[in-house]
Amino acid sequence: MTNIAICGASGKMGKVIADIITGRDDCKVVGGIDKVADSGADFPIVATAAELPVKPEVIIDFSHPSTLDGLLDYCQTNGVPIVIATTGYSEEQIAKIKKAAELIPVFFTFNMSLGINLLAELAKKAAAVLEGQFDIEIIEKHHNQKIDAPSGTAIMLGNAINEVLEQKCEYVYDRHSVRAKRSKTEIGMHSVRGGTIVGEHEIIFAGRDEVISLKHEAHSKSVFAVGSVNAAVFLKNKEHGLFEMGDMLAEV
Repeated sequence: MTNIAICGASGKMGKVIADIITGRDDCKVVGGIDKVADSGADFPIVATAAELPVKPEVIIDFSHPSTLDGLLDYCQTNGVPIVIATTGYSEEQIAKIKKAAELIPVFFTFNMSLGINLLAELAKKAAAVLEGQFDIEIIEKHHNQKIDAPSGTAIMLGNAINEVLEQKCEYVYDRHSVRAKRSKTEIGMHSVRGGTIVGEHEIIFAGRDEVISLKHEAHSKSVFAVGSVNAAVFLKNKEHGLFEMGDMLAEV
């Protein structure tokens, strides 16, 4: 049994995670962290990790980048593993996450969906085969409440592609002010925000007279929540280190 605390427990994703954990017999929620208390929760919700009534075995963070410092301080001080599923971190914050992994187990990925991680692997294969002959564009779509753009997942996909390219590409986020032809050494990233779109990511490989598209659609936030709970169970009893979806899938 893995005792889990949820950071962002009163938010939409926090509630989905709690509901998923309720239906499992290998983990349970022992506390939540949120500035807003949810009166309907069947576990205590406090404002900061330091106020948790019991020490969790793992924390799942689906909140906001502003909570990172406090969470990392608590986890490092108390030796608590953490699953970080929030997006929108700065390069400085990502560096802090990697530094914390030298002391505690940290599971960090821009997307908890199994399908997205498979998409990244397929994109790497395609990029390795098509390099130099096809232009690469990434289009991501999300709901109108999402703050960061492009999405962390779009950047993750771009990074995965760049891993296998002999000539690394730069990311181009906006072309409307640039009066020039597209270069061969760029990956275009485009963001769409509207309605209640949960998450769509498409990678386009455009060549001469042919186009190859790889696409993933998330129809429910539960796909991310399931992945984060699986990651929490995976992380329990791990030694310090930085883990991601590939590490977890390798043990399946």
